[in-house]
Amino acid sequence: MTTPSLRSRRRSSGRYGRTAAATAALSALALLAACAGPPKGGAGGVEVRLSASTPPARAEIDSFAWALYAEPPTLDYTVAFDYPQNTVLSNVCESLMRWTPQLTLEPGLARRAANPDPLTWVYDLRSGVRFHDGRTMTADDVVFSLGRQTDPKNAAAWAQVFQNVASVRATGPLQVTVRLERPDSQFPQYMATAAGVVASKAGVEAAGKDYGTTGGLACTGPFRLGAWQKGQSIELERFDGYWGAGAKARKVVLRVLTDPSARTNAMLSGEIDGGYLIPTESYARLRESGVGTLYFGEGLSTVNVNITNMKGALGDVRVRRALSLALDRSGFVKAGLGGAGTVTGSLTTRAAWAAAPESALKAAFDGLPPTAPDIEKAKALVEEAGATGKTLTMVTSPIGQDVSLLATAVQAAGTRIGLDIRLKTVSPNAFTALFTDPEAREGVDMFPLTIYNSVTDPLDLLAHFKTGAYLNYAGHSDPQYDALVDKAAAAYAPAERMEIEARLNRLAAERFLWIPVAEWPTSVFLNKRITGAPTTISYMYQPWAASVGAGR
Repeated sequence: MTTPSLRSRRRSSGRYGRTAAATAALSALALLAACAGPPKGGAGGVEVRLSASTPPARAEIDSFAWALYAEPPTLDYTVAFDYPQNTVLSNVCESLMRWTPQLTLEPGLARRAANPDPLTWVYDLRSGVRFHDGRTMTADDVVFSLGRQTDPKNAAAWAQVFQNVASVRATGPLQVTVRLERPDSQFPQYMATAAGVVASKAGVEAAGKDYGTTGGLACTGPFRLGAWQKGQSIELERFDGYWGAGAKARKVVLRVLTDPSARTNAMLSGEIDGGYLIPTESYARLRESGVGTLYFGEGLSTVNVNITNMKGALGDVRVRRALSLALDRSGFVKAGLGGAGTVTGSLTTRAAWAAAPESALKAAFDGLPPTAPDIEKAKALVEEAGATGKTLTMVTSPIGQDVSLLATAVQAAGTRIGLDIRLKTVSPNAFTALFTDPEAREGVDMFPLTIYNSVTDPLDLLAHFKTGAYLNYAGHSDPQYDALVDKAAAAYAPAERMEIEARLNRLAAERFLWIPVAEWPTSVFLNKRITGAPTTISYMYQPWAASVGAGR
């Protein structure tokens, strides 16, 4: 099988102290194609062929309707850390750099990036870029926008990206220089995510505390925020003052449809033209309908059981290991992922390791904890830990089978080994709040988590278990692990960095900091009326809707 996949891109070693031209800085971060990702046939025999995009649009279109499984609680880019927020924001707010559908890094609002020494990144900005509020972008807007990510008052989801940043200064009307306290191989990549978004300083300040919830977003993307009917829809209007190639659609209507069946029926009827994160139970129905096409792309995504509380029974690694041993992963992939997935014992996808030398790949994946069920061994571990009969709470939500069936699979696994796992059902909107609101996680021991890499590097996920990390909900803290994260981040040479990351991958897996279940590709459905959308996870940080136009 050959399927498009991805390699990490990073600076090569031996270039410290030299001035890097923009092309050199970008090509040194180039993502190269490789063969990885899920197989053609997952459990259940579903054929999965990965592509980077759908056929290009033939012409412009007046409007199209798109499905969202939940309403964003806010569109403030500093807390854009889940699918609904980023699906909208990627078309409205742009970053210094940009992901492409092939998951390569390219210039965004910065026309070039230079790395003259390991502690310095210089971004030269495009001239004449207009914000949606009519103002023209300057270096001061960039400094302000990045500064919001580190302001404690904002509780930014991306604050960790800036942990090694000493200063962000305007060094010219259209130039921003970032000084690091220590080398950071991850920071330049994150400038293609919501961490690198640039908004109008005047526009954000004028909105005050209402920024992201009412009014405009004062960004630069090919669409501007239109009417937001809370609980129903978000409209995006084409921005004719856009600096780049304009959008093919004059308007996009993103409909909030929290019920999976309602989303599928809306696609089948033509009420909705397309959507990402297709409910897995609808794969076959949509494929066989004849009204459109179901596509798959590289998702850099794993489905996991997120451990949010280690103060109770799950604080004993033997209990976490027992749950992992009791899980029927193959059954879940068949039923919960519609067969379009691959069982895994790794928290990172193999595609994220495509740039790794064979020795690092072997060290990262060989000898990981088993994925086949072993109920007797799991029972023994629970008894040994003194956890028989202990009660645990797992959140579930009617978002789709991938969430609800994983929760019931965990509950069934617990029952088989002597644990009392109780399910707490919440709405899709409440489920997405788990990622940003500590109060939403109170009394919760675990929840289903599908997570994607925001950059194509295993460290993007593995760093979540560093002390104080944003997604480290259970409060894991280990000086040895933290030191390895710092060492990997400081290594610009990919081979050196991934040897370190291999050790982290094994540590995270052996300690069951989360319980990995499966790799899962990105899915997108388009009816015959439209085409042009990317299929990969790039849609999180790339204006995917701008390329959508007439399909016939």
